[in-house]
Amino acid sequence: MSRAMLRSGLWFGFYAAILWAWWTMFSMSRDMDLDWIGRPGPMGEAMRVMDPRMDMYMPMAEFGPLFWMWAIMMAAMMLPTLVPTLRSYEDLIRSANGSRAGWIGVLSGYFLVWAGFAALITALQLALLFGGAIDMLGIAKSPYLAGGLLVLVGGFQFTRLKETCHGICHAPMTYFLGHWKTGYFGGVRMGLGLGVFCLGCCWGFMALGFVGGVMSLLWMGLATLFMVLEKLPQIGHAVTRPMGFALIASGVILLGHHIVYGG
Repeated sequence: MSRAMLRSGLWFGFYAAILWAWWTMFSMSRDMDLDWIGRPGPMGEAMRVMDPRMDMYMPMAEFGPLFWMWAIMMAAMMLPTLVPTLRSYEDLIRSANGSRAGWIGVLSGYFLVWAGFAALITALQLALLFGGAIDMLGIAKSPYLAGGLLVLVGGFQFTRLKETCHGICHAPMTYFLGHWKTGYFGGVRMGLGLGVFCLGCCWGFMALGFVGGVMSLLWMGLATLFMVLEKLPQIGHAVTRPMGFALIASGVILLGHHIVYGG
C-alpha cells in the first residue's frame, strides 16, 4: 500500500469513527424518546421519573451501559478536537522521524485518557443518581446544583490550570518537540500526555451535561463546537474568557431566578 493510500485510509477511518459515534448517540436518544434538545416524550418522561432502586433493569442506572454511553460520547465530542494535534504530528512525519504507527499511537493514548474519564464520570453520575441529585436522564434536580456547576465551570476558565492546559492543547507542536518519542508506543506516551492536558482543559464542559441532560444532542453539539474553536490557532485564546463570563452569568441568572421566584 502506498503512503498516500495509507494516509487517506487512516483519516477516512478517523472521520468515520466520529460519524459513527454521533449516529450512535442520535440513535440512543431516539430509543430513549428524547428530542435533539434532550426533552423527553411520553416514554422518556416515564423513564426520567423512575426510581433507580427499583428491582428492574434500567441501563441508565447500570455502570456497564452508562459507561458505554459516555465512552461513545467522548469519541463524538473529543475526537473532532484532536484534528489540529494529528495534523501537527503529520507534519513531523515529513520533517522528522514520525510514522503512521506513531500517529495511531497518539490517537490511542488520547482516547485512553478520555475512556478513563468516561469511567470516572459514569461513577459520578451513578452516585448523583442514587443520591437523588439528578434524574434518570442525568438532569440536575436542583437549580442550586445546575447554577453552581455553571458558575464553577465558568470560573475555571480564568484559572492558571485552564491557561496551562489550554496552552498545550492550543499548540501541540510545542508539546511534540519537547516530548518526542518514536514508534507506536512513543505515540501512545505522547497521546497520554496530550490527553491529560486536554482533560484538564475540557472536563468542565463534560460536567455541564448534568445541567441540560447528558443525552442532549444540543449540549453535545455546542460543547464540541466551542472546544474545537478553543483549539484553533487563530481564535483559540480569544474565546476562553468570554465563555467563562457567559457561563458565570448563566449560573447567576439561574440561581437568582430560583431565589426570587422559587422555581
